[in-house]
Amino acid sequence: MTDAQDTAAETPLRTTGDGPPDDGVAADGAATAEPIPLLEPREGVPPVVADAEALARVVEAFAAGTGPVAVDAERASGYRYGQRAYLVQLRREGAGTALIDPVGCPDLSALGEALDGTEWILHAATQDLPCLREIGMLPSELFDTELAGRLAGFPRVGLGAMVESVLGYVLEKGHSAVDWSTRPLPEPWLRYAALDVELLVDLRDALEKELDRQGKLEWARQEFAAIAAAPPPPPRKDPWRRTSGMHKVRRRRQMAVVRELWIARDRIAQRRDVSPGKVLSDAAIVEAALALPADVQALTALPGFGTRMGRRQLEQWQAAVDRARALPDTQLPQPGQSVAGPPPPRAWADKDPAAAARLSAARTAISAMAESLNLPQENLITPDTVRRVCWEPPNDPTAESVAEVLAGHGARPWQIEQVTPALVAALRTPQP
Repeated sequence: MTDAQDTAAETPLRTTGDGPPDDGVAADGAATAEPIPLLEPREGVPPVVADAEALARVVEAFAAGTGPVAVDAERASGYRYGQRAYLVQLRREGAGTALIDPVGCPDLSALGEALDGTEWILHAATQDLPCLREIGMLPSELFDTELAGRLAGFPRVGLGAMVESVLGYVLEKGHSAVDWSTRPLPEPWLRYAALDVELLVDLRDALEKELDRQGKLEWARQEFAAIAAAPPPPPRKDPWRRTSGMHKVRRRRQMAVVRELWIARDRIAQRRDVSPGKVLSDAAIVEAALALPADVQALTALPGFGTRMGRRQLEQWQAAVDRARALPDTQLPQPGQSVAGPPPPRAWADKDPAAAARLSAARTAISAMAESLNLPQENLITPDTVRRVCWEPPNDPTAESVAEVLAGHGARPWQIEQVTPALVAALRTPQP
């Protein structure tokens, strides 16, 4: 039984029923005893750190702590513009738990420097790393408990599910989608936030043992190192093309309407610091694009532009539509977004039947291999990598040439070792 489990079992406020399982991870991902509600952090809910003096004390405490540090961040997705952090939670042996307000303390680079060289434990690291990077925190080494769960073959890898199936505790998840930009943050929300890092170290240790037992620990280490070393993603080209319902928009003039409304909405949302969907819905943008309204009256009749919307708002949206209507044909967007790489697989049979045969063989082999290894196919090798290799294979598909191509697409050594033989066989599939 871990220290955290011992503490929980000894604290009546936090636990009910029998003690938690003490034999680690259940092979099928199921808890081995009745799960125990985790209701209160060990040392209680700490005060929120919101000024330089309090932050300095946290930096000192965490620099003096030992072992890995559990890290989490809360954003206000769906409420605010962008993905900035509105609360950062940390826990480390010898330092306890800290809750830091990035609004009051927007620069946490001193804390990041104090933890340099320390392993960070995050759950679904790629979700939190961008907002942590914005405030000066970036790990040199990490352990991702969600990814570890995927590699270990757990069917459910959310934090609550992992804590329950691995450690035998139930986390209260009722505040996961609240507006974390609210100030002051309510006490129940802070308790929830503190509990999110309460058992991350224990979860990490149990998953490390399970990965080691399955012979996958080195695979996980390579995956974690790749995440830690990855640069920030480049800005997305033509983000307006990702408007929900865009598949209904066929004509270039209609696409121009989507683009103009999207840009206008984004500018307003950024200025007001609200989620773009709260300014104007994607569905309304698509309705306007399909209808091409000639004036405000016609716009008002469309879903999403009702009479509850003020005249000034309606006029600004109609102005965006008018801009699109007035564009010369040469300035209208092209129907397809130019992307590097192979075409959609559904078109392969017509464009290149031999490539389609290779892809079919590769997919079948990768699926069988992932099932035998008890991990998701996309973690064994990304579907995009498989498509690229099958669309433009090496002239002579040997183990060496295929491995070189896989490495060029960012595959890790363990992935290359596992999938290369299957891909070589697939690339040598007889042509139809």
